[in-house]
Amino acid sequence: MFPLRFLLFGGLVSLCVCQYYDYDYGPAPQSVPSTPNCAQECECPINFPTAMYCNDRNLKFVPIVPTGIKYLYLQNNLIEEIKSGVFDNVTDLRWLVLDNNNITSDKIQAGTIDKLGSLEKLLFSNNKLSKPPSPLSKSLDELKFIGNQLTSFPSGTLSSMENLTSIHLAKNRLTSESIAGAFKGLKSLMLLDVSENKLKKLPSGVPPSLLMLYADNNEIESIPSGYLAKLPELQYLRVSHNKLVDSGIPAGVFNVSSLLELDLSFNRLQSIPEVNEGLEHLYLQVNQINKFDLESICKFTSPVNYSKLKTLRLDGNNVTQSSMPVDSSNCLRQASEIIFD
Repeated sequence: MFPLRFLLFGGLVSLCVCQYYDYDYGPAPQSVPSTPNCAQECECPINFPTAMYCNDRNLKFVPIVPTGIKYLYLQNNLIEEIKSGVFDNVTDLRWLVLDNNNITSDKIQAGTIDKLGSLEKLLFSNNKLSKPPSPLSKSLDELKFIGNQLTSFPSGTLSSMENLTSIHLAKNRLTSESIAGAFKGLKSLMLLDVSENKLKKLPSGVPPSLLMLYADNNEIESIPSGYLAKLPELQYLRVSHNKLVDSGIPAGVFNVSSLLELDLSFNRLQSIPEVNEGLEHLYLQVNQINKFDLESICKFTSPVNYSKLKTLRLDGNNVTQSSMPVDSSNCLRQASEIIFD
């Protein structure tokens, strides 16, 4: 039997590696009669009686949720506030989907989200939140706040959340200082997405359980020495569309055996950084690289020791295929895609 950690990882990869922001909200109602106690604005299919679908109905409010509902879908409406009492009957709610509404932080009244002690997924993307709601359920395993107006994420917001596996904070206004210490103590965290914010450095205090870290489209100029050594499980690191320069890349900082994918495209690098022979995908397109340094990829080659790279992108740099050393074929034996133009 596969360990639970690897089953969770497989699910995260399917959701996050191929698609950055899409989410499967669950089965859609199939035009079947609703259960008798369903809110009149919504549908509660008889074949899925614990779910209430209120999505895509131009709602301006959250209806009173009846007892027995575990999965509540409110995405794609015009909701601006969450009034006290709407969740009084369902304090054991598991999923709350509020994506694509107009909710602001000051319009989330006390006695609403803070009462949901069994909540596992809180999907709150594309609203107008300036800070996360608090307190949050300790049972959460997924948080999504993509496309809000978050400027702060207090360090105590996620304390003691031992089940939390993924956090999506892309497309906000967060700075490195505003998330300092926010992720400490998250023993199960595997995915952290802080892309499209205003970070000048990678987030600090990230737990060693992390498998995927996405920090694309920020203002990052350097990587701290030993940063990846503190993340022994990390397999996917994306820092594209930043301001990285050679002097900001400490020697060997990416030479860690766990890493499978490294995306440093659209930066200001002039040389290929040193990576581990176990890396499989290296994206360096649109930098200022002017030489092909094979030793950055292979320290030495032998019949059993060579790079595991499958993808190497160097297009948009100052190197061509003729720049490759003559012994590159011995190093890059598994490379099926090397792109220069």
